[in-house]
Amino acid sequence: MSERLLIVNADDFGLTPGVCEAILHSAHHGVVTSTSALVTGPAFAAHAAALRDSGLGVGAHLCVVGEDRPVLSAAEVPTLVGPDGRFPLTWKQFLARAIRGRVDMDDLRRELFAQVEVMAAAGLRLTHVDSHQNLHLWPQVATVAFEIAASRGITAMRVTRSAGWSPTSAGVRALSALLERRGGRHGLAVPGGSTGLDEAGHMTEQRLLQAITRLGSAESRSAEIAVHPGTDDDPDRSRYVWGYEWSAEFAAVCSPNVRRAVADAGFRLGDFSELAAS
Repeated sequence: MSERLLIVNADDFGLTPGVCEAILHSAHHGVVTSTSALVTGPAFAAHAAALRDSGLGVGAHLCVVGEDRPVLSAAEVPTLVGPDGRFPLTWKQFLARAIRGRVDMDDLRRELFAQVEVMAAAGLRLTHVDSHQNLHLWPQVATVAFEIAASRGITAMRVTRSAGWSPTSAGVRALSALLERRGGRHGLAVPGGSTGLDEAGHMTEQRLLQAITRLGSAESRSAEIAVHPGTDDDPDRSRYVWGYEWSAEFAAVCSPNVRRAVADAGFRLGDFSELAAS
């Protein structure tokens, strides 16, 4: 059996020092091959040089939601922020505004292009594009993501998928199918299989092994697993009340059992830059 490509992508590089350190450690001692940089995260600037020199594939984790502030001032992107100058906390709040026509596309372009400029200024060469809380599934955000990819020579993107049965999962499947079609028209390669949304923050070793087995049994030539490793001793993480099992995910991606499972499933590890070739 010829080897297929598996991308293990750690999200949220830049969120906290502990998250950055866990991702970098997982690149050298685990199966993480790629990360998505969150430049609105308070720890990004201090750890950008280490990321640049890490050998990891790096994606743009475009952000218009969450606990932190935009790169640009509130006056420059007024339709993206609330009275406190911060983004909406969740994707649901963003979509409620977008559906009512209260998100200006020019504001969206200005902020997301500014985020990518920060990554470029840090010396990062981008392999792919995705988004915080998977908001690039939404057509407005996807349109800007396609424009960014074209302007920066990015050739791949994440297509978030769900196997659940909730109304949200059904919505994700419809939007991911649309995103994949649109991405193809823009010349962007996407992994043939992916997982990590349904297990987000809870990708324990057992679940990671199950995910590898499941993806390995499919016929696609490539796959992505999204993970969220972090350290236990990370006081900065307390402001993000997500209920994630950060340290369990960190242990999982560094487990020898997981590395063996990758090989047993017929995968080779790589990043999004290898996607088109696969």
